[in-house]
Amino acid sequence: MLWFKMFRPLLDAFWSESLWLPPNVTWSDVAPGAGSPRVLHTDYRHLWLAVPLAVALLALRGVLDKYIFAPLGKTLGIKHDRNKKVSPNHELEAAYRTNPDSKQVYALAKQLDLPERQVQRWWRRRRLQDKPTTLVKFCESCWRASFLCYNLVMGWSVLWDKDWLWDGDYCYIGYPHQGITNDVWWFYMVALGFYLSQTLSLSTDVRRKDFWQQVIHHAATLSLMSFSWVCNTHRIGTLVMLSHDGSETLLEATKATKYAGYHRASEYMFAVFTALWIATRIGMYSYFVVGSATFRAALFIHLAPMLRVLICLLWVLLALNLFWTWLILQVAYRAIKHGQMEGDIRSSSSEYTDSSTNTRTSRDRQIGI
Repeated sequence: MLWFKMFRPLLDAFWSESLWLPPNVTWSDVAPGAGSPRVLHTDYRHLWLAVPLAVALLALRGVLDKYIFAPLGKTLGIKHDRNKKVSPNHELEAAYRTNPDSKQVYALAKQLDLPERQVQRWWRRRRLQDKPTTLVKFCESCWRASFLCYNLVMGWSVLWDKDWLWDGDYCYIGYPHQGITNDVWWFYMVALGFYLSQTLSLSTDVRRKDFWQQVIHHAATLSLMSFSWVCNTHRIGTLVMLSHDGSETLLEATKATKYAGYHRASEYMFAVFTALWIATRIGMYSYFVVGSATFRAALFIHLAPMLRVLICLLWVLLALNLFWTWLILQVAYRAIKHGQMEGDIRSSSSEYTDSSTNTRTSRDRQIGI
């Protein structure tokens, strides 16, 4: 094929053994089944399996939302009624999607020969129409908490008897001839499928204040897991997941509890979550994963260029963890100061706060409502 011949030099350069592997090691040396017949090396072609797994997880999420999470939320009395739709107006709708400022709204009212207050009222109701219901956010948190809880239990049960869980140096000892067992293979693939499904659903889920940080986080996570799989450094990937899933599970459970109206319980859970987040995502992750890869790996292996890229991705995740820690500490400070937890945890909706349905949006304030 012509296109393949055109890009073949680029593909050969990208998959160069000097970029990915230590000196004197070839792809055939780490191919599946190389060496001992009991040793199964990672196969880069298996990464494509994350796509059908992601689709299956999205389908599972839809079923659980409809038959378990939504009925549970309604039983708990969570608000699920949508705001009434505004009267259709093509000119206002077109302008609404461009996110104009107050001067443009005033000019639009003049252009349509409508009172400015009427345009502002339509604008406010149109914004409320787009507001996701509490039940939608409850279902999202229930799904994430459920899967992450499963993944956390799966991770601990799979890695409990693995040497690298207790001594990070074993992530590099014997590299790159580190076989992967079936239980680790499934743990890795299912987790990869979940993070891919989370990335695919970002555009349809509730848009939060840290949307772009979430995009960067998912991109870095998928890249890190994919790179570590291709480089056969999957042991690092398993430790990354294990150090993140615990706090993330409690985070989503805390959100779901708050949406359900159990504010006192959510405050206690938030206190535990904050301590766990700092202990795992800042302490455990930075010392046992980032620090080990940055300072200890070179003592055991040759750091090929792609391994250095992998280390950079670990630092990107640490930077995001520090950013989110700052947001969490702000929420904790407000909770202590005001006696209750206000807003969303780690991030808030970019359009609305969770503390009150009557809170005006920033764009509404700009146009004088």
